[in-house]
Amino acid sequence: MPAIIIFCILCLLLFVGKVVRVWIPLLQRLYLPSSVVGGLIGLVFLTIFKERIPAEWLKIMGRLPGFLINIIFATLFLGTVTPKLKEVFRMALPQLCMGQLMAWGQYVIGLSLAGFVFMPLFGTPPAFGNLLEIGFEGGHGTVGGMAETFRTFDWENGIALGYTMATIGMILGIVVGMALINWALKNAHITCVRSFDQRSRHERLGIYRADNAPSAGRQTVLCDSIDSLAWHISVLGLAVLIGYGMLCGLSHLEIWLFPKATTRIFNGFPLFPLCMIGGSLIQLVSQKLRVNRLIDHGQMQRLSGASLDFLIVSAVATIKLSVVLENWMPLLILSVAGLAWGVFMVVFVAPRLLPNAWFECAIAEFGQALGVTATGLMLLRTVDPENKTPAATNFGYKQLFHEPFLGGGICTALALTLVFTIGWMKVLLLSALMFVIWTVISVTLILRRRQ
Repeated sequence: MPAIIIFCILCLLLFVGKVVRVWIPLLQRLYLPSSVVGGLIGLVFLTIFKERIPAEWLKIMGRLPGFLINIIFATLFLGTVTPKLKEVFRMALPQLCMGQLMAWGQYVIGLSLAGFVFMPLFGTPPAFGNLLEIGFEGGHGTVGGMAETFRTFDWENGIALGYTMATIGMILGIVVGMALINWALKNAHITCVRSFDQRSRHERLGIYRADNAPSAGRQTVLCDSIDSLAWHISVLGLAVLIGYGMLCGLSHLEIWLFPKATTRIFNGFPLFPLCMIGGSLIQLVSQKLRVNRLIDHGQMQRLSGASLDFLIVSAVATIKLSVVLENWMPLLILSVAGLAWGVFMVVFVAPRLLPNAWFECAIAEFGQALGVTATGLMLLRTVDPENKTPAATNFGYKQLFHEPFLGGGICTALALTLVFTIGWMKVLLLSALMFVIWTVISVTLILRRRQ
């Protein structure tokens, strides 16, 4: 019974979030997703009526994001055709440098603030610094996926703080992103901006016209054998199963290789990066067997999008405000520092690093680095509505190399575990090393271009 009620509550919050967004033009101008609006409404009501709501319901709702992120990451490469990586890497390298510098810079800034400022002044755990990359670059889904890691290392408050950082990042990414677009338009860095006033009424409301609604995906199997949606869900389940099997295997391998070790890296290691690998393996095998046409990326995207909406609304609604209020000062400092780093990368680094359509490429990176991929694409669509620049292509190619490692990938998952096991200083030094490596690569690209 609790599962049914929780499902109905989340559906109601999404529905109300969409209706409120349609009714309030300010929310449309801010481009806030309905899931965030519904989540904030849920947060208010769950906080007010907390004493009347069974603790079990809140517990189940709070754990839901950790499950849904596995679905999202499992879909990333399912149904896609892998292009020639050498050519893609060459085209995406400048954009990849931008993304890597953004992410590793967040680690350096976050861990430095946590270790040298927050710990002595506010008594925060050293992993507080990881929240900048986890919340901004990773987003709500990544925080949900790391929930068990937080619990394993006895810092459950990190979940609420991570969701708060993700919510702040998404709002800042949209609001400041639009401010940067206005700055670029004023300084003639872009010319194809579609302002809010230039958008049609349907676009403002977030509703497709009846004669212009795109397909939600392609059916690949006959329904008299198995429903196409059920088939794609089963493929997703198989990808998650492969990821879970890999996690169990790595955990047992670690124990076998290091039986006397007091700390375990894979004890509390999140599942979702391995689900991404599981999905990639299924896609590669299906291509080898020439049955990849049975997996449609459009349907996978819809399953991923639906999971993300339910993930965000449940994550925002279950934020523990008491934990946030106790840590408001370090959260504020961390958010301002992360925002300043993102703006610096767009205004000063991007014009020198990115060769073509530098602002269009940079604003997509900015949106993703503070919010989610959808935020970056929304900002990109604002400055390049007809895809006249190579920004969308470069951004998409860059994701092939960036997503598996940062913004919720292997490095994001591993960094949090390492802070708890080997210490924040060592992780800071490793992050600084990676930042230096990508800085050298970036400078080399810039110098070659000037020759």
